[in-house]
Amino acid sequence: MTHPAYPAARIVAPKIEAHFARHIAEAERRGIATTAAAPDAQTVEALIDAAFWASLRREENYVPKISMTFVSPDVAPYPLRFERPLSLDPGVLIKVAPAVERAGIHLGVWRDPAGADRGLCVWGTIRAIPPLSAVVEVAMPGLIVVKHHRGGDTAGKFVNVAVLEGDQIKVVDERASSLPDCPPLLTSLLGFDSPASWVSDVETVNVLVQMAVSMRAHGRGGVLLVVPSRSEAWLESIVRPIPYSVEPPFQELAELTREGRETKRTRHWQETMNRAVEAIAGLTAVDGATVITSEYELLAFGAKIARRKGSPQVEQVMMTEPVEGDVAQTLHATQLGGTRHLSSAQFVHDQHDTVALVASQDGRFTVFAWSPCEAMVHAHRVETLLL
Repeated sequence: MTHPAYPAARIVAPKIEAHFARHIAEAERRGIATTAAAPDAQTVEALIDAAFWASLRREENYVPKISMTFVSPDVAPYPLRFERPLSLDPGVLIKVAPAVERAGIHLGVWRDPAGADRGLCVWGTIRAIPPLSAVVEVAMPGLIVVKHHRGGDTAGKFVNVAVLEGDQIKVVDERASSLPDCPPLLTSLLGFDSPASWVSDVETVNVLVQMAVSMRAHGRGGVLLVVPSRSEAWLESIVRPIPYSVEPPFQELAELTREGRETKRTRHWQETMNRAVEAIAGLTAVDGATVITSEYELLAFGAKIARRKGSPQVEQVMMTEPVEGDVAQTLHATQLGGTRHLSSAQFVHDQHDTVALVASQDGRFTVFAWSPCEAMVHAHRVETLLL
């Protein structure tokens, strides 16, 4: 090694080892087929360490975008295998990074069969990852995400396990999905400890996950309000006339989610769904809020939120982040952020059966939902789950 060890990698490795061991064992107990291998702590540390130091380098002024997965080439479908495996070294990784910078392509890492010490090597590239295989990704310089695929739709959002940024470590707390007020969006993002993740048809929940990822990706910030179908009560919290009201409601996304299970497994459906999600997420970049129903009908965009007549101003909001060690905070609404956050908290405060998704330009992402248990608005910080 020509670089110092990355201390955060050694600290977090045992927890990540336990995560994959637990979930792979649980999948086997439930009869869910997977060829994933649980990485030990030493393997996890080596993968994170190499990714971290590679992320700080440049190759012809380009920031490397690298995704590595721990999987044997013998169980990988259609593996692209190198004649001579590459060493797991930051200098080597940045050289090959351009080959895997597009989404869905990963460097395959496994124990070197020719090495006397059975050290890790990069054997090639892979696109289809076995469910529950460990993935280590460079999100940006110094920011490393450890995740795994949830299985099923290969285009779906991966489940984040841990996020490391410099000396800061955030390990996702899957137990947050058991909270009585946990919104379905957060439940889906948290992964396999959530009940929704063990059913065979979770596409309708994952629509909002894809929407959140797309909203965050455009970088302009935005608000998405999810309101009950066949109800106009939400209009009491909106300034009228709405600049960009949609009449009749735009139905493409709603109709796609109502398709049968077999149709949803086709590539054509997945591509059409992705385009529909991106189109609606793009509307959130317009000043104001985009409004869809719980059945994904688009009602309006560019809407201005206002306090409902006769409703008190929102004062306090509970704030949590689903990471280990987080402590719930009760904040004054003005401490949440800018106008988007304050107006969204007010909207949910006035309309208890709605959910507001708020993307900030700086990458923060917050889900606002009413908490019957606490009798106040609950703000869930979820950007750690969206990387």
